[in-house]
Amino acid sequence: MTKINNYKENLIKEINRLSINDIKKISNLFLKITKSNKQILICGNGGSAANSEHISNDLMLGLNKKKIGLRILSLSSNFSKISCIANDINYSEIYSHQVKTIGNKGDLLVVLSGSGNSKNIIKALNVAKKKKIKTLALLGFDGGIAKKKCDHFVHFNINDMQIAEDMQLITMNMVMKYISKI
Repeated sequence: MTKINNYKENLIKEINRLSINDIKKISNLFLKITKSNKQILICGNGGSAANSEHISNDLMLGLNKKKIGLRILSLSSNFSKISCIANDINYSEIYSHQVKTIGNKGDLLVVLSGSGNSKNIIKALNVAKKKKIKTLALLGFDGGIAKKKCDHFVHFNINDMQIAEDMQLITMNMVMKYISKI
């Protein structure tokens, strides 16, 4: 039970550390991108890839019921594309190749990462910079390389992958709630 209690206490501490100003900044950034008729691309690995799917669904469909639907696409969603790029090019290119192909100047790339050091995330950020695509990261642990490469980031300074991934969803659920009230 000690591990469960520690998990619960650490999750509550992270939630309490989450800045409402960060929620507002992300929300306003998403709205600005949408009003400019640009798109939001989002990606992650493992649990963060699943979060990418969940977040893109909520922000596209969940908000659309209120006629605010965001143009958001999870780069983690198409297994055929991901496996093709991984097989024909390299796994480290699964997101950067998609950003290079479908990303446009003024779009927003959102990366979800526990460590902030995954090669495919870093390469996607590098391509985004070259294409003048804005970047936002939700990061755990020490933030890694991604923290230094992003235009905007929210850092969950906790060395626990599950809490970092929980915080990705909690943060984006707060963003959805904030946008839906505007």
